Parts: sequence; structure tokens; C-alpha cells
Amino acid sequence: MPGEFDIIQRYFAPLAGPDGLALKDDASVSAVPSGYDLVVTKDVLNEGVHFRAEDPIDLVAFKAIAVSVSDCCSKGATPKHYWVGLSLPSEPTNQWLQNFCHGLDVAQQEFGCCLSGGDTTKTLGPLAISVTVAGFVPTGQMIKRSGAKVRDSVYVTGELGNAALGLEALLAGVDCPSDLQKAYQAPVPPCAFGQQLHGIASASADISDGLGADARHIADASGVLIELFQPKLPIGTNARAIINESPDLASKIWSGGDDYQILFTASESAEPEIQQIAQENKVLVTKIGVIKQGTGVQLLDHNQEIVQVTSGGYEHF
Repeated sequence: MPGEFDIIQRYFAPLAGPDGLALKDDASVSAVPSGYDLVVTKDVLNEGVHFRAEDPIDLVAFKAIAVSVSDCCSKGATPKHYWVGLSLPSEPTNQWLQNFCHGLDVAQQEFGCCLSGGDTTKTLGPLAISVTVAGFVPTGQMIKRSGAKVRDSVYVTGELGNAALGLEALLAGVDCPSDLQKAYQAPVPPCAFGQQLHGIASASADISDGLGADARHIADASGVLIELFQPKLPIGTNARAIINESPDLASKIWSGGDDYQILFTASESAEPEIQQIAQENKVLVTKIGVIKQGTGVQLLDHNQEIVQVTSGGYEHF
């Protein structure tokens, strides 16, 4: 079994970009291009909480990059660098390392970023993967959670609930549609679309904890009320089939999390431009609500009555 530094040079160094200095130093160095701000985000994935022990490790590695890239892109930033912290409960086999790094490599190709460093340690607990992603956004144009304005429309990319319902199917040991399984194990956030929302979106967040929870993040940061229309929520064919068979799972659309889609607000007049950008990037974008005076988030049914929901989204504590 190779030692820690042999592992770094054999498996991780080939993934490093120029800023990573071939992972031969104890830090990386990066220059921020003139006219750009640096956007940095971090996520931690823990076995048994964010992924199952039986999930293919290459897909776990891919997802670890994707979830942080999702945050970066929802801010309108282009991801460039990432750092991996790996806490291993036991000595990894060569095959495990090859598969893990293959997943990182596939993610790099998908999202256009390179490994710039990290750390590898041993832990007495389960496997934990920490990823930090850094990207660039034109100066002063990062799309925050706090910019939503009264009378803005609320939009979301993609379909909701696929990952949460895919996980439910896998946990139940029943046949899981491939699109739902992929949404859970290897999500691909709509990065190119998010990077074109500068000057269009007034507020934005990625959906990681669930539509309800992440809508509340925008509402609280902006000091507004978000009304969402239940009949407008985009639900895919396979997800709808599961809900029709098990109505108790309908709340996963609202609170399941792991969607890694972009929830954003924009003025009503921006809708033609939004749909044009969506068409160019082959991304589904749906108008699902409106910003009003007040606080919090409300889900309304087809009669404009408030839907009582049992969960606002995923919380760790």
C-alpha cells in the first residue's frame, strides 16, 4: 500500500492545474483576473448522510464536486479551481483510489475546473469528503440571495424532486428510473445558464436543501414574501408516476433537496430574455411564483389557498 504522499503524486497530482504546482507544495497560488471577483464556496459530504456506503465511489466523487460547483454557478460565477479534503476510515485500495480520482476527472471535464490542492487524512468515523470550489464573476456582479424585489417573478431550472425520489426508490430496493438515479448520484447543475444571469436575476440560490428551504433563504435575505404556485412546479414524468403511486411522497418535491437546480428571481420584463438563454442552453426554466411584501414563503394550490406543508426542507440540526 503506497504512503500518503505517494497517493497524492500517483493519483491526485495528474488532476492538478498549473495553480496547484503539481501538488508538490503545501499551498496553491492563483491570480484573480482583472475585472473579476473571486467567489469561494465549500461543501462537506458524509457517508450515511449525503451518500450511501454502497454508492459507486466514482459517482460520489463526481457529486462532491458538483454540489460545490452548483453553489458557484448559482452566483453567476465560472468555477476554475477546487480543493479536496478526504477523511478515510481505512487504507484505500489502489482500485478505490483509481475509481475515486476517475470521478474527479469526469467532474473536471464536465465543469471546467482543476484540482488545486487539498488534504488526505485518516478518520475514526465514516468517509467524509470536503470540497472547496473557487470561481470568478465580473466585478460587482455576483448574484446574491438578498436582491429579490416586490413584483419580481420566481423561476426555477430543471425538474424538482428527482433526486429525493430516486433515493427513496434505492432505499426501498425497488426499480429506480435511470433519470432519477442519476439525479441523486451524479447531478449536473445548469452552470452555463447560471453564468448568463448577470444583470438579469435579482437574487439566486441553488436548491440543495429543498425548494421550500432555499426559497426561504432568499425570502429572509431579501426581506420579502415568496409565493410559490404548486400547480406550476416542474415535475418529471417518472417522478409524477412515483407520486401517483405513493401520494405520501409528494412532499419530496417541496422538501426533498439534492436537486442542484437554480432558484432565482427577476423582473417580469426579463422573461423573454430568460427563456431565450434557457433555449440556447437547452435548460428547462419555469416561472413558479412571485415576490410580494411580507416575510417567509407560501405554497399556494390551484385555488390560491395556502398549502400546509410538514417540512420546509433538509436541515442538519
